[in-house]
Amino acid sequence: MIAASTIARYFLTFSVPEQESGITNLKLQKLLYYAQGLHLGTQKQPLFEDTMEAWRHGPVVPSVYQDYKHHGSGFIPRPDDVLETELPGHVRDLLNSVYAVYGQYEAWKLAEMTHNEAPWREAVNRAFNAPLSLAVME
Repeated sequence: MIAASTIARYFLTFSVPEQESGITNLKLQKLLYYAQGLHLGTQKQPLFEDTMEAWRHGPVVPSVYQDYKHHGSGFIPRPDDVLETELPGHVRDLLNSVYAVYGQYEAWKLAEMTHNEAPWREAVNRAFNAPLSLAVME
């Protein structure tokens, strides 16, 4: 299984902060959520094993949040260390599709979208920071 941090680094290759099409930690978290959900829906198994939690502003992978929290609400720079060979072709295709659909939205719009979806609502009804159910995400 692929680490969520590897998926995050791949998404960050799309980030172009100097052109205002950068990716913030908030947006990155939502891209991870949609990637996990799409993989669960199409492959019937998780893309990554890291737990997603229902935080106030939507789904979050805590370990990835910690990796990038020092950027605050600013854009995260593109990584220099992403090797396309780290990811199988079908995973790259899935991530490219997720970014093509959801990458066009601002972070706060993505947060709003996730708040209207069953996985976040179901988890937050239990408690903030509750894990999202993979079964509900599927």
